[in-house]
Amino acid sequence: MVDTYKHKGLRKQLVNTIRDKGIIDEDVMEAIGKIPRHLFLNSSFLEFAYQDKPFPIGSGQTISQPYTVAFQTELLEVSPGEKVLEIGTGSGYQACVLEELGAKVFTIERQKKLYLKSKKFLAKLGYKAKLFYGDGYKGLPAFAPFDKILITAGAPDLPDDLAAQLKTGGFIVVPLGRSEIQVMARFIKDADGKMRKENHGTFRFVPLLKELAND
Repeated sequence: MVDTYKHKGLRKQLVNTIRDKGIIDEDVMEAIGKIPRHLFLNSSFLEFAYQDKPFPIGSGQTISQPYTVAFQTELLEVSPGEKVLEIGTGSGYQACVLEELGAKVFTIERQKKLYLKSKKFLAKLGYKAKLFYGDGYKGLPAFAPFDKILITAGAPDLPDDLAAQLKTGGFIVVPLGRSEIQVMARFIKDADGKMRKENHGTFRFVPLLKELAND
């Protein structure tokens, strides 16, 4: 669990790269600057940790490109103390960014191996996010409503169960699409319960799946 001056310097360079690509929320930049991304990758791949690229983490999943993490997080407009539901824990990196912003994080992973690995690892790092193994399409009704919901995999449509678990005035950020390329959408829940949609460019994500994986 070593975080050297070199790692910190590389993180600073990464933050500058993301800023140059158009991210303006300095709280998001500060969060990314704090988190030792190299610890989320196998030690054999440390040279890739602070490149602005996604990287495989096993079970057919990736740790997202830092710019993409920053972009989704900026759209979410997290305020300290808000309850945020993340669909797709993966490595746990995005959950840590949300927690650094002061959110109370609830996160679901459908891959049993990743869930167990991330739960142990985030606790070791000192993060308090609540991790769950389950079907992200169903959300966490027992803990609803949520101020914000973040979906970190490509979804063909906005799941009704997740929309129902969002507070009035809350946001859902989700990459929407039925192909390899998705449109980053932000849904805002109006007082009448309707979901108002905004589009924010195209991205590429692994698909959001329903079946649980025990391998």
